[in-house]
Amino acid sequence: MMRIRRLAIVLVAGGSLLLGSGLYLPAKARLAQILMRQAWSETGFDPVRPWPWAETWPVARLRVPSHGVDQIVLAGDEGAALAFAPGHVDGTAAPGEPGNTVLAGHRDTVFAFLGRLRLGDELDLESADGARRSYTVTATHVVDEHDTWVLDPTAEPTLNLVTCYPLDGTRPGGPLRYVVSASATNDPSALPSQR
Repeated sequence: MMRIRRLAIVLVAGGSLLLGSGLYLPAKARLAQILMRQAWSETGFDPVRPWPWAETWPVARLRVPSHGVDQIVLAGDEGAALAFAPGHVDGTAAPGEPGNTVLAGHRDTVFAFLGRLRLGDELDLESADGARRSYTVTATHVVDEHDTWVLDPTAEPTLNLVTCYPLDGTRPGGPLRYVVSASATNDPSALPSQR
């Protein structure tokens, strides 16, 4: 009887630890979203870090109204940024600037919606200065990770969203990337800010 009671205590304690650790990451992600939105609301010409030790800061806000997407975009496409949000790929046009803006994100979190995008879907990208530019999805591609045309400068305002492929893959990384390409449909000064 004593053995069964000890086993029950161990099982309950172990289950509690697993449940607690299972709730920790979603709670941390939710708090990060709150802090990033706060930093975004304070961002202007000077970047505001969402927490003191953050190595990144908000640079844009991505909206896809038809899919209920509203995400803060962080500077850089390194692990520290991509763990919380889509990241702006260094060396590509800054959000709101002319040229090719490239955003990267994880296929199983922030960019899980990419597979549902269709030709003609509209995307809105708001830059830190409040300018908003609308884009229309024009193509989707599956490319090798070494095929870097997606980063090439463009004369026209372009938005490329990049994530790992296959979209339902079970292993992280891999040699393929899924790219959603979109072309600008308006002058950024034509749309008012919606902070």
